[in-house]
Amino acid sequence: MESQLRELLPFLHDRNPNVRLIALQNLLGHTEQGAAHRSIFFSDATVQRDLKILCRDQAAVAHDAFRALVNLSDAPQLANTLGERDFLAFLCSYIIHPSSVLADLAAMVLSNLSAFPKPCATLLTLEIPIVHDDALKPPYYAPYSRSGTSIAPDTLASLETVNTRALPLLLDAFVDAAKVEGAERTRKGDLHFLASVFANLSAPRRPTGNPLEYPLAKLVAYTEHTDMIRRGGVISTLKNCAFHAPAHRAMLSPESERVAGAPGIDALPYLLLPLAGPEEFDLDDQEKMPSALQFLPSTKTREADPALRLMLVESLLLLCTKRWGREFLRAHGVYEVIKVAHLAETDDNIAEHIERLVNLLKRDEPPGVQEADEEDVLEGTKDDEIEEV
Repeated sequence: MESQLRELLPFLHDRNPNVRLIALQNLLGHTEQGAAHRSIFFSDATVQRDLKILCRDQAAVAHDAFRALVNLSDAPQLANTLGERDFLAFLCSYIIHPSSVLADLAAMVLSNLSAFPKPCATLLTLEIPIVHDDALKPPYYAPYSRSGTSIAPDTLASLETVNTRALPLLLDAFVDAAKVEGAERTRKGDLHFLASVFANLSAPRRPTGNPLEYPLAKLVAYTEHTDMIRRGGVISTLKNCAFHAPAHRAMLSPESERVAGAPGIDALPYLLLPLAGPEEFDLDDQEKMPSALQFLPSTKTREADPALRLMLVESLLLLCTKRWGREFLRAHGVYEVIKVAHLAETDDNIAEHIERLVNLLKRDEPPGVQEADEEDVLEGTKDDEIEEV
């Protein structure tokens, strides 16, 4: 069987598109994880190159090529080959172009690749050429996106390209793709899997500097999005950022305050809303809470997925690492919200994490103490055993 499959590989670069399609259709099932002959795609650099090229082919061929790479891009053996700068530039350019028909598949490939160190590091600094044109929506075009399933604009005001960082463009596309169907929506893909890309890029010990606008500020609004992949990726991103204690002030500060030159992210309401239900609070308690948490409707429901609820509580725990964070959470009604969430919680593990959070928020602060040990807070050391420095 393996020898027969290898005989199909040269047809992936046949001049006849029908031949390319038939060969790809017969190979596609063998790209899946656990397939008996999946290894044929690991040892042949030519087939890896062909699959990347076929992503630019006509629709049927490109669709199966992207699907094959979605299956293969989780393999460490291919991370460096598929994560080459030129291919990442194509993926990013393709994803940000609104007319790209297969943008969601491209986002899945990028999501898998961003889990590996080298492609992740490349993405953080990647620049792609774009052409500015105010007549377009968005007002630029990425020439590297040009392919059989991503048609270029009919006319461009200029052919001059400017190298631009890919990450802010991906963020803008992610936000734009969340628009509901209507007259203003021209984008073909939903791009939910970009949330996983941002989660991977925001993993600990990958600093991105101090921008004029924190990229995280564009993501926080999606912690209650209807699509689980999108909201799960954003919640994971928030938790990853919360591991970096120096970022807590920027994460919690309101937009009206500037932290390191950029407006605050105001992430707290978006961490609490998925944990909040329809319960009513006393007016005194309501006044402590962020405005988004006040007077919630009787139809308000909590996050249904226990894994996401746990990540939200863990994020709040991490934000308690420093005394400033604990005092901020106390002053903004976190205890009041989390106390009611504890009564409604059915998962024992999450309930234990909530109890740990309550202990941190309700205890008295010894004079002069500023920080708790991050590992102890996250790992669940009893409150009276936390060493402060």
